[in-house]
Amino acid sequence: MGDTARRELIWKARIARGGAVLLGKNVACDAHEPSRPVRVVTHAHNDHTTGLSRSLKECSWVLMTEATRDLLAVLRRRDLLSSPNVLGLKYGQPFDAGGEVVRLLKARHIIGAAQVLVEDEEGTRLLYTGDFKFPGTPVVEADVLVIEATYGRPSQVRDFEPEVEDRLVELVDRGLQEGPVYIFGYHGKLQEVMQLLVDGGIWAPFVLPKKVYEVARVCERYGMILGDYLPTWSDEARELVERGEPYVAFYHFSSAGRIRGRRIAMRITVSGWELSRPVREVRKGEYIVGLSDHADFRGLLAYVEECRPKLVITDNYRMGSGAVLAEEIRRRLGIPAFPMPSRTPVRRDLAEWL
Repeated sequence: MGDTARRELIWKARIARGGAVLLGKNVACDAHEPSRPVRVVTHAHNDHTTGLSRSLKECSWVLMTEATRDLLAVLRRRDLLSSPNVLGLKYGQPFDAGGEVVRLLKARHIIGAAQVLVEDEEGTRLLYTGDFKFPGTPVVEADVLVIEATYGRPSQVRDFEPEVEDRLVELVDRGLQEGPVYIFGYHGKLQEVMQLLVDGGIWAPFVLPKKVYEVARVCERYGMILGDYLPTWSDEARELVERGEPYVAFYHFSSAGRIRGRRIAMRITVSGWELSRPVREVRKGEYIVGLSDHADFRGLLAYVEECRPKLVITDNYRMGSGAVLAEEIRRRLGIPAFPMPSRTPVRRDLAEWL
């Protein structure tokens, strides 16, 4: 690749200092960028909806999948469904953004999560993965790949991944023999756990507070099977809680410190940051389960290798290890890779590549 082609490629995709992933001339993903008329939201987690209010006011279009739109209407703002510039796209549906074609493609993460592919007028394919788990996310070939780096360090691998779901079901089943089980996690992952327990034959009713209940309703509309669940304010749920009969309650991670003093047989937190073993007992009756909806280090490298890009940009804005991952991609795969935003105006390795 010649010097001119390299310079053109590097400026076709980048990550701004405010976290916006910029693809082509018109598209900004997962944060607001005033110069871009089209905003894409890859999924409904907070660190990917930065500046959404500004985008709704200033952008010509705000794109997301239909499921993400409905989740955000529950989690962030009810008026999203009536906003004239919000467009819910089906996976693979093309959208014309000033001559550039945008497609949202499936990503294994929470329901509605998407990769973003932009093909410019010269035929260059620019891909942003958003958050994803691999295997399970379809690989999209691209010229420039912008990839998440949540678990971007070589030590961040989960050798136990094939067994963790079965271990979670076994743990919940054991807890229910003693009484209620409370599970804490993030929106989207909680509903994934509900489906895992249903698939694993857990018979107990599920009890959900308001937001978790509303998210579950959205997930069911888009095909998830979540079992027999009750809102906490229903008479049946109140009776279950009062009597201390076996049930599984699902609460957002932020509520964990407030749920105390109840007749709880077992407390479980699901977290991708548990990397040492599938289930770890923190104290008597309290466990952390290493269930993640992100690719580990090996999964990130495998995706890059199968994508076969000419250039990789690692996300150095959101939580993760963008600089480490970029170095490992260069060293192990021989593919030019650079973290953005950079801590300096132009990193030495990027300058040398240009």
